[in-house]
Amino acid sequence: MILLLQYTLIFTCVLMLVALGGCFSEHSGVINIGLEGIMVFGALGGALMMKYLPSGTAPFVVFWVVTLAAMLTGILYSLLLAVAAINFKADQTLVGTAMNLLGTAAATVIVKAINTAENSSNVSSEIMYVEAKKAFSIVPGTEFSWFMVLAVVLLIASYVILYKTRFGLRLMACGEHPQAADSVGINVLKMRYAGVMISGLLGGLGGLVYITAGVSAWKFENGVAGFGFLALAVMIFGAWKPQRIALTALLFGLFRSLSNVYTGFEFLKNLNLPSTVYNMLPYIISLVVLALFSKNSAAPKAEGIPYDKGMR
Repeated sequence: MILLLQYTLIFTCVLMLVALGGCFSEHSGVINIGLEGIMVFGALGGALMMKYLPSGTAPFVVFWVVTLAAMLTGILYSLLLAVAAINFKADQTLVGTAMNLLGTAAATVIVKAINTAENSSNVSSEIMYVEAKKAFSIVPGTEFSWFMVLAVVLLIASYVILYKTRFGLRLMACGEHPQAADSVGINVLKMRYAGVMISGLLGGLGGLVYITAGVSAWKFENGVAGFGFLALAVMIFGAWKPQRIALTALLFGLFRSLSNVYTGFEFLKNLNLPSTVYNMLPYIISLVVLALFSKNSAAPKAEGIPYDKGMR
């Protein structure tokens, strides 16, 4: 039961962080399908930082330096979407899909190049971070990490920013009625850049949390197992509201964790279902959720529509 709780909280944090990132982007008016690729690059930035940090670095420093590296890498990668969608008015769905395909492929090539340069016989896409990972644990020997605390803080901050600050209200205005927002002096393009970059920050952090969940090395050719797409489903089911996103992420996180711990529950073992069924559960649920709720979802009205200052 403790193991189920640990994995549920880990996967909930990942889904919640990435879904909140998508929420900021879409509230600004930009659909971010590229969350999967952003997660991969955020994970890459964090993993490389863990790899090259000097041994003996204080755990507090390790945690924050690695976290900031993942966030910064996620922001930089999200700028691909921002430039293409905001400046060049490209189709946001196509750009996001391309980012997902590019993310895993580029990260794999980068890691293999680094490993080969350091050791010509090592062509693996794996990065190890055994020692650095210890800095993330609240309780040594468990998966209760400081990322869980940070995720709760960011959830509260997201709610406050969106609904209690001038910035948040302006951001949402740009995703609902950008022409009206522009007419009162709000720079729609800058606000959309901000929304996409925040999604990169949170998505990059989510990628780091995912790869450090229970393992001390990661093969980047494996990507992030579709968690970016699950986060999109969480965001839609959560109606683009932080508090509902958190509850939805908890539900999805519970189903996803069952594939890791189902052997520890006798009644689940007695069902004699193959492990692949438990692995498929969250994705099946996401399809059902999207089929039932996406048509009636209260998405920001102007999301996915390139802003044209001349239109009124």
